[in-house]
Amino acid sequence: MKVYKCLIIDDEELARELIETHLAQLDGFELIASCKSAIEASTILQQQTIDLMFLDIEMPVLKGIEFFKNLIQKPKVIFTTAYRDYALDGFELNAVDYLLKPITFGRFFKAIEKFLNSENETIEVTLKDKNVIDKDYIYIRKDRKQIKIKFEDILYVESLKDYVKIHLLDEKHITKYSISAFQKQLDNRFIRVHRSYIVNQNKITAYTKHDIEIGKAEIPIGNNYKEAISDSLN
Repeated sequence: MKVYKCLIIDDEELARELIETHLAQLDGFELIASCKSAIEASTILQQQTIDLMFLDIEMPVLKGIEFFKNLIQKPKVIFTTAYRDYALDGFELNAVDYLLKPITFGRFFKAIEKFLNSENETIEVTLKDKNVIDKDYIYIRKDRKQIKIKFEDILYVESLKDYVKIHLLDEKHITKYSISAFQKQLDNRFIRVHRSYIVNQNKITAYTKHDIEIGKAEIPIGNNYKEAISDSLN
């Protein structure tokens, strides 16, 4: 089996650690270095041949995109960032993929598959842990931290324009996500009941044609969602 040499470049330690954790779940990928700046990574690139680079776009001193554009020998790159607005720039540079933080393993796994396809590899990605892709939690970004939230603890999710509020039993978290993008990170126990609400079906205590109750919370059902909800709950 060919082993692909990887390089991580991100000024946030937690973001680097999360990618390292994801990468460690795969066979055939070797992490050569994890760098906190583009300057530090330059030294590694002069000494090693890198096959795949995970590059944060928004970094101090030298931005990821600027750094990548100036490389003479360009490895395959997967851009990472907390800002959706950079996606177009990443794809214009012929990036393998563009990952929005916090990066779930499922989304990371898809990016790796894209990389292998770009290498004309016909083999499948081999997981060290066969159950890792079915993880039942998500990491969200809050106050420069990556906070782990178990799906089973989520009651419902509320849209706040460019943010979502995640309602748990005893606490709430607000993180930068559109509700549609956040829904894609969840499993099939969650259903969209309104343009502004996603609920955990396992937490529903009562419902009518017009609203859903989860404990003391009353969540409206949008007209466009009534038929799908009826099918899901009956």
